Amino acid sequence: MSELNSEVAVGGTAVASDSAGSLARMLNILDLFTEKHPIWSTADLIEALETSRSTGYRYIKTLHDAGLLTTVSNGYYSLGPRIIEMDLQIRETDPLLLASRGVLEDLVDTIGHSATLCTAFRDSVLCVAESRASDSPVNRFSRGQRRPLFKGSVSKVILAYLPHHRLKAIYPRYSEEIQNAGLGGNWSEFRKTLGGIKKNGYLLTMGEFNPGVYSVAAPILTDQKTAMSSVGFAWDEQARRDVDVEQAVLAVKAAAATISERLLQNARSS
Repeated sequence: MSELNSEVAVGGTAVASDSAGSLARMLNILDLFTEKHPIWSTADLIEALETSRSTGYRYIKTLHDAGLLTTVSNGYYSLGPRIIEMDLQIRETDPLLLASRGVLEDLVDTIGHSATLCTAFRDSVLCVAESRASDSPVNRFSRGQRRPLFKGSVSKVILAYLPHHRLKAIYPRYSEEIQNAGLGGNWSEFRKTLGGIKKNGYLLTMGEFNPGVYSVAAPILTDQKTAMSSVGFAWDEQARRDVDVEQAVLAVKAAAATISERLLQNARSS
């Protein structure tokens, strides 16, 4: 490669890298909007981004034009209507949601408790669907809410089935959290604990979020026997003592197996 071409290639890489970084910073604006802080002023957005006013205005205008932000009043923004439109599209077309239709409802009928469908999202787990029992508490884990990757059955059972290379990347960043969660004080112990979960094919926990509350979950597997999703449900031991744990485990494993098989069949036929 000539010296000139080398410089062009390096320069092109730098431009691509700068563009990707700029796009990431713009999209980070959306992460600022939370339940506790749903409305932001232009000035506060630019300050939070730590960017120039011209760049900040450009980012906000781009997101606004795309419908990802909407104007609440002069200079104030909230999340936009395009997100609602995209949510409807996800509900109607997402392969995981389509494969789970009827399964969560059947699980509720069998066990009598609300069921949840979860998926890995960044280094956490996100609830993507739920079927509620009639007496379900209003504050239970619901669609759109996240939980830590190292706490609770729906999270840990996904963690156990993540690809090896991803676990190797996760462990150094979260070794303290992993140890605090009782998953192992070193890499070897961590892998051994996860291996035990995989051997069982499910995970039963108690009291990890609320005292006396049991939770059981099973992984939704790919054709490579890895998992990015799980199905599970929880019950309060004090409020409900009639739950047959063995029956609950069998039911949640059957639900996960049904969703896994549907996903594989749909992938083969597409």
